[in-house]
Amino acid sequence: MTGEAIGQVLSFAVGVAISPIPIIAVVLMLATPRGRSNGPAFIAGWLIGLSVVGTIVLLASSGADATTDTGPATWTEWLKIGLGVLLALVAVKQWRGRPAAGAEAELPKWMATIDGFSPGKSAGAGALLAGVNPKNLLLTAGAAAAIAQTGASSGSQAAALAVFVIIGTLGPGIPVAIYFTMGEKGTVVLARLKTWMGIHNAAIMTVLCAVIAAKLLGDGISGLSV
Repeated sequence: MTGEAIGQVLSFAVGVAISPIPIIAVVLMLATPRGRSNGPAFIAGWLIGLSVVGTIVLLASSGADATTDTGPATWTEWLKIGLGVLLALVAVKQWRGRPAAGAEAELPKWMATIDGFSPGKSAGAGALLAGVNPKNLLLTAGAAAAIAQTGASSGSQAAALAVFVIIGTLGPGIPVAIYFTMGEKGTVVLARLKTWMGIHNAAIMTVLCAVIAAKLLGDGISGLSV
């Protein structure tokens, strides 16, 4: 059961990990005088935000009888369809709002204040971007519901959620690892990563949301047909 629960969350976790805006945010933090403290603080906040939201949704899903004697409850399949539709709408919005070819997308205004962030504020930003970001919230809800419907033991469900959180943290976590392990070369790599993410943000988000939306819709429709 543990393997099944973990298998259910992998695609959702990758979707959370590939988040251009949080990755750009942590790269900008690492370039500030407080980079050595703000970068790890951001990751700590991210881990907490993702863990808290994931736990809340998982407990709610488990408490709502996500499984029956014959398999996953019908409501979980409808939830997948609903989440799939919402992610499809996010994909459309991202594509329609894409910048001109070769141009960087306009970054959120709060990023202009990153130079003045304290470790506490960096941790708060990480928690919010991990748990409240609409795309991540949808993916976390999908992952938690998928775990609950396996009917696995509480320990197996907790293990699957932990895997989800760890993989979901790789996106913003890798730049921090580069910063601390590559020295001067890392600065160049991170600058290129920031530029590339800025240019391709809309395309990345569109494809990512569309693919996961298709998976959710397919799984939900298939589950209702059984």
